[in-house]
Amino acid sequence: MSVSQSAWIPQQRGEQMLDNAVRYAEERHWDVLPGTWLEAVDGTERCSCKDAGCATPGAHPATPDWANHATGSATAVRRLWDDQPKASILLPTGRTFDAIDVPESAGFLALARLERMDLPLGPVTCTPDRRMLFFVLPGACLKVPELIRELGWAPSSLDLAARGEGHYVAAPPTRIGGRGAVQWARRPTPANRWLPDADELISPLAYACGSQTAAARSRQR
Repeated sequence: MSVSQSAWIPQQRGEQMLDNAVRYAEERHWDVLPGTWLEAVDGTERCSCKDAGCATPGAHPATPDWANHATGSATAVRRLWDDQPKASILLPTGRTFDAIDVPESAGFLALARLERMDLPLGPVTCTPDRRMLFFVLPGACLKVPELIRELGWAPSSLDLAARGEGHYVAAPPTRIGGRGAVQWARRPTPANRWLPDADELISPLAYACGSQTAAARSRQR
């Protein structure tokens, strides 16, 4: 399965940001948060935070107390994006979901295996920096390291991490500078409204990450 087959890259227009933010709040009951946005400066796009070296331009919280401003109210969402229509859409983790973050190459290997095994899957995003985020039930951030150890790996040996309380993910159609847009590899649908537990996904994800790590080491020899 390729990104072109499973994902859609939208343009980041104000009305589209609002529509998607409202949909996430109304249909998925996710808390959403307006982040920074991209501004045209001397023919290039810069982050609204004004930091020329911003690591994630147009796709991070605008204030340090961002977690207090996240809301699941569609009315509040409309008001927030009316104030800044181009704001990125951020979804706090640790509330209605956590996210398991893996390299894109490992993520697609695991995704194919999970589908063959007919295991439950939630929404999955692809980011422009070639990462994939698998949405799972809250609590994954605390249990993933031990689950990896039980599978025989040291957590530090795998390029796999969980995002939980105090973290966030950027949601489609958020753009990250000139790198591209966050996309859905698996869209939110009624069929995946009930999220899987990390226990159900960790083995294929860890195996795929371990295989990628072993292959990279082999090439370096």
